[in-house]
Parts: sequence; C-alpha cells; structure tokens
Amino acid sequence: MARPSWDEHWLNIAKEVSKRATCMRRHFGAVIVKDNTHLSDGYCGAPRGTPNCIDMKKCYRTEKNIEPGKNYEKCRSVHAEMNAVINAAKNGIPVKGAKMYLYGENPDRSIVGGRPCMMCRRVIINSELEEVIVAATDGIAKHDVKEWVKSSSENPFKELDEAGY
Repeated sequence: MARPSWDEHWLNIAKEVSKRATCMRRHFGAVIVKDNTHLSDGYCGAPRGTPNCIDMKKCYRTEKNIEPGKNYEKCRSVHAEMNAVINAAKNGIPVKGAKMYLYGENPDRSIVGGRPCMMCRRVIINSELEEVIVAATDGIAKHDVKEWVKSSSENPFKELDEAGY
C-alpha cells in the first residue's frame, strides 16, 4: 500500500472533520496546518449552543429556494473555513503562514471541489494563511492566497459577481 502524500493525508483528515457538519445541504471540513503539524480544524454548522439544522430537520435556504453560492447571510451555518480560523484564535494559535485543507461533499457524497466562498476567502486573506488546498472532483486543487489578493486588487468587484462554491 502506497503511503499518502502530505496533501492527501491532510485532505483525508478534512474529510473526516466534515462528517461532523450539521448543514443539510453540504458537509465541509477544514484543517489548518503549518510545518505538517495540525493547528486547528472546523466544520460547517450552527454557532455554538444554537440549534443545528440537521436536528431541526429544517433548512431555511432550501425552504426559500436560495441557490448554492448565493445569500450566505441567510444561512445558520458558520462555514468550515471560518470555524477553523475561529477555533485557532479561540485557543491562541497563530495561523499566519499556514495552509488550509478543505474537503466538501454533497448529500450524494460527491465532492464539491471549487474554492472557498468570497466571505471565507476574505477571512483566509486576513488570517494571512498562505495556501488553500481543496479536494477537487479531479484530484487536488491548490490556491495561492496571494493570487486572490492580487486578483482582487486588479479587479476589486470581480469576486462580488462570482458564486461561492
């Protein structure tokens, strides 16, 4: 049996973290790593101490026919990427210069792929993470956070026209 690469290893852990997600639409898990050491993780779900959509068996966004990638402010969930950064901050763990591994899947267990939504990209940029590695439908996609900053500087409103995931 071949030993998994580091990227595969951390994405496998992000996949496992995603199993804790409480969103009815999609399950995401994020792991923040520096020097191949686990710093923090997070999954998508309602804020701590508040009811989870899966427990209520109700999704406001589904009921209102809100498309994926649109109107995230109308969602109870905190995204996995944000939760990973929040959990690190809550525990006093600096993430500057670290990498984030992101795994997402649909209810049919197919991989979501893509990249973080624009809200999460902003959190990632401000956290000074350096790279985001995502499980993609055709393997692994890598995103250089500095490229997001450069792209946003060149065309500041482009991301506002884009769907998230």
